[in-house]
Amino acid sequence: MSFKILTLNNISVRGLDRLPRDRYEIASEIGHPDAVLVRSADMHQMDIPASVKAVGRAGAGTNNIPVAKLSKRGVPVFNAPGANANAVKELVVAGLFLGARNVCQAWDYVRRLEGGDEELERAVEQGKKKYVGYELPGRTLGVIGLGAIGVEVANAAHLLGMRVLGFDPQITVRRAWQLSSGVEQALSLDDLFSRSDMVTVHVPLTDGTRELVNGARLRLLKEKGVLLNFARAGIVDQTAVLEALNDGRLGAYICDFPTAQIKDHPKVVALPHLGASTGEAEENCAVLVAETLRDFLENGNIRNSVNFPEAVLPRSSAATRIAIANENVPNMVGQISAALAAENLNIADLLNKSRGELAYTLIDVDGAVPPSVTDAVSRINGVLAVRVL
Repeated sequence: MSFKILTLNNISVRGLDRLPRDRYEIASEIGHPDAVLVRSADMHQMDIPASVKAVGRAGAGTNNIPVAKLSKRGVPVFNAPGANANAVKELVVAGLFLGARNVCQAWDYVRRLEGGDEELERAVEQGKKKYVGYELPGRTLGVIGLGAIGVEVANAAHLLGMRVLGFDPQITVRRAWQLSSGVEQALSLDDLFSRSDMVTVHVPLTDGTRELVNGARLRLLKEKGVLLNFARAGIVDQTAVLEALNDGRLGAYICDFPTAQIKDHPKVVALPHLGASTGEAEENCAVLVAETLRDFLENGNIRNSVNFPEAVLPRSSAATRIAIANENVPNMVGQISAALAAENLNIADLLNKSRGELAYTLIDVDGAVPPSVTDAVSRINGVLAVRVL
């Protein structure tokens, strides 16, 4: 069995090397692709071929992918959570220093000075008082979102001597194990803001997190506090940020998302979306998503999907595997099993997982699976996609 992969951006060669060329044809223009590999290309207006069985995003965010539309077709969307965590963490740590020490404003001040060395020396001594900052040890950092990036940021800040508050009601057991015991739990977002000198956000942009940082919460932040946003622009209400900066309540806004509204403000340091822009992060993301995509195409296993449940079933060489994406409705497994029994197919192993409105079933059967079985399962109301592997 061979597969065709459509790439919409330049994907790291190290990642593409995880897809053996004797089984995978990879190109930026290719007919009837089995999967799409993408970084930042906008797929919302794209006519996605019916042959596409999966989309892999070589990064964390999937705002550029029509996830809901693909979900209705039974197409999982994969990302690479944690692969760029170190890169983003390093930039956030840099942002802490930029905010605490007024580095960019002071640099800009020096660049604008004119005259000889003696004049510069006088101007420097006179001007430096305007850029007095503070040291990080003893200050409190609030970390909103304790996924792969948030945990690394929290741990790094703790090692810098900061008091760290974390808030994430959906933290996983895996991330909790990785979190330093010195990180304290905030009882709520309001509790976190009210006790923090600096706040950094590390959550995805959803309807529930849009403008999570608003005027009311900024008023809770300690005076001259610093807000950092290396997650997504929409998580922060920019109008509220500007008001807080202008009235002096907020000391600085450090972000990765420049807009016309904020980029020229003297207390804003806006970077051109550099969070994951390292060679190492691009390679790590490409490797992870390529391996995930390969396991899905060849074995039907699902890991790191943003719309389907995790479903991993060990493969037996003696069995034929059927992978089924379906709506999460009652009696689906019963109907599928009945369709197999009608063809005298014995089930050797079965895994069924659900996530919200979607479910996914892996079934290993003894012997070959005739096309009539695929047709019968496809006709079941609620089945979105069926593959025989």
